[in-house]
Amino acid sequence: MVLSRFWLVIFISSIVFVIFSLFSGSSYTIDHVLNGKKDDPILISEKYIDQIPAFIKDSINKSQEKTFVINRDTLNADTTYVYKNKTVKIFSGVQKSDGLLPTCKSTLLDLILPLMAYLAFFCGLMELLIISGASEKLAKGLSPVFVKVFPSIPKNHPSISYMTLNFAANFLGLDSAATPFGLKAMESLQELNTDKDRASDAQIMFLCLHASGLTLIATSIIGYRAAANASNPADVMLPCIITSFIGTIAAFLIVGIKQKINFKSASLVITLMVLIAAIVGLLMYVNHLDLIGKNYFTANLSALILVGIIVFTLIFSFIKEKKFTEANTTVYESFVAGANNGVKTGVTIFPYVLGMLVAISLFRNSGLFEIISNWVAFAFSNMGVSKEITDALPVALLRPFSSAGSRGFLIDSMNTFGADSMTGRLSSIFQCSAESTFYVIAVYFGSVNIKNTRYALGTMLIVDLICVITAIFVASWFF
Repeated sequence: MVLSRFWLVIFISSIVFVIFSLFSGSSYTIDHVLNGKKDDPILISEKYIDQIPAFIKDSINKSQEKTFVINRDTLNADTTYVYKNKTVKIFSGVQKSDGLLPTCKSTLLDLILPLMAYLAFFCGLMELLIISGASEKLAKGLSPVFVKVFPSIPKNHPSISYMTLNFAANFLGLDSAATPFGLKAMESLQELNTDKDRASDAQIMFLCLHASGLTLIATSIIGYRAAANASNPADVMLPCIITSFIGTIAAFLIVGIKQKINFKSASLVITLMVLIAAIVGLLMYVNHLDLIGKNYFTANLSALILVGIIVFTLIFSFIKEKKFTEANTTVYESFVAGANNGVKTGVTIFPYVLGMLVAISLFRNSGLFEIISNWVAFAFSNMGVSKEITDALPVALLRPFSSAGSRGFLIDSMNTFGADSMTGRLSSIFQCSAESTFYVIAVYFGSVNIKNTRYALGTMLIVDLICVITAIFVASWFF
């Protein structure tokens, strides 16, 4: 219910603001909201050639392409005059994201189809893990901890192994593998859910922990920083880990208090201490490496782990081939059956993702997001927050809505202020400290047709806020 109302508010308010801007004269056309593409120039006016300044008119007439560009502001896009069909069209600024119709197309072609491919492959591997018995062994080994965090899940339940693989993939920055494992976990948890339209406690706990985004190897962030000529692209790794770890702990505590989980359990305390020790150990190892060593380590660890999972699954399935025979199937046929289920899952979640991304597209292109972000930045600046921090806030504000959109702000902030600036580094920490909340909710709850998300959205947004505040303190401490 909360998600539905939030979606309606974003959608309707954006449309109302677009129409108001058109009739108030703030916008010349709203076509870009429907048909424009990201980074396209925005049409702001159209005049007859006699109505424009003489020097621009002369420049247009002399130009073979009948265009004239004014470098009015080095921080914004150039203003372009295009003479065509007896009128001069004036463009200035660029579109922040794809319009409504291009978003519909790109959601299918650039997001859902690749996601379906990942789902098909990894769901095929999951089927092998299930039939071979590997997932059962993993669940049995982790049950003592998971039954404390997820008291409603029976011991040795398959969902435990799926959630473990999801957390591990997230931890190592394996986004392509994390989503299929996570969706499989949601499907398994849905089997235990007595009210199929309402999110269970276990599903909320899992999704909030997943969305907190605990990551050890932020390979994509390091890549963006390297492309922006950062002196040490991996210098934000430790701040990213600290921020996401605090976000994960916050998610666990908030949901745990709501669900009355026993935090004094010895198994929980031991597991938490082991996890902290492992993170500290890896950080100490990475910290003593030189720049080339860090780049080599971060580039290969995640890939090696993923290859290791694939190899282990195939070898274990070969060793346990008798179990496939007993199930009246083969290893290859089981993989194909699992892949087919992955494709069906991709088809199921498509409408949920489409609805959310279209609303976000309208929100950004309407200009509402820019106004809100400016208000927030103004409020922070009046509270004494430095401009270096307020300049990075658009990344934090957009991150819950769109990973691609916040990534665009990240790259822009590094290009504008420098990758090694406080703004560039803080933007990087914002980008890697949490998941895209609304996308995650749309995909994961949509995959099992959950309509009532209960307190999941509110909790995830609170965790997002905690990550933002933590990132600011951590960045100020380190840099």
